[in-house]
Amino acid sequence: METKIAIQGIKGSFHHQVAEEFFAAPASLDECMSFESLVTSLKENKSEKGIMALENSIAGSIIPNYALIDHNNLHIIGEHYLDIHMNLMATKGQKIEDLREVHSHPIALLQCAVFFKKYPHIKLVESADTAETARRIKEGNLLRIGAVASPIAAKMYDLEILAAGIHTVKSNKTRFVIVKTQNKELPREEINKASVKFELDDTPGSLATVLNVMNNCKLNLTKIQSMPIIETPFQYSFFVDVVFAKYKHYEKAKKILELMTTHFKVLGEYKNGKL
Repeated sequence: METKIAIQGIKGSFHHQVAEEFFAAPASLDECMSFESLVTSLKENKSEKGIMALENSIAGSIIPNYALIDHNNLHIIGEHYLDIHMNLMATKGQKIEDLREVHSHPIALLQCAVFFKKYPHIKLVESADTAETARRIKEGNLLRIGAVASPIAAKMYDLEILAAGIHTVKSNKTRFVIVKTQNKELPREEINKASVKFELDDTPGSLATVLNVMNNCKLNLTKIQSMPIIETPFQYSFFVDVVFAKYKHYEKAKKILELMTTHFKVLGEYKNGKL
């Protein structure tokens, strides 16, 4: 039986590409036009697993997705790093000079900002998804409107790539996480990365003390992201990713951090996607 995977966007999107690369067995897709609807798909059991972009090497963290994972008690069970290739595409026969608007997801447009400075006549318009924009241009045979999307979207929707690789930094990677409503995937010996969230008392040096504990327990901090606690002005939650050689090192750190922090929560224990 095929696994049902919720993705943000439609076929031809980067989330679709991750689904094909991450899952060895064929999967059917639930195409969601927002991350909120992706979460709903999981919570209503329409899908078994979901794919969410979490951070990009150019645009940075996608902060709302951290909150969605936390507030909906989702569990990160895996991660995948995807090389992102942004391409400007349009209906066949057009040139860049013919375009008056280019539509795409706001993160995609941000990653290509330097390229579009060379074309001030083009208005940049934010849309829900890269591939959905490509499909809309094809189905409506729209002229003077381009899309920024992946090569697979150009092929799938029969558009012509007018400029390839237009992202500002050529080493452009996005980290995607695989999420479920239940946390059960890997045996301990295969787990070498974890995502946790905690809050701290407002005392001097409290964060430094926590980081020292991680270091002493042989954990390598790969990501720390702070988010304001809405109910408590100027107080913050910390989302942290750590990698480790042995699960017992992480387990020791976890027990200590549970005592040192407030509202300690494990968001996921999984396999490092960079290996």
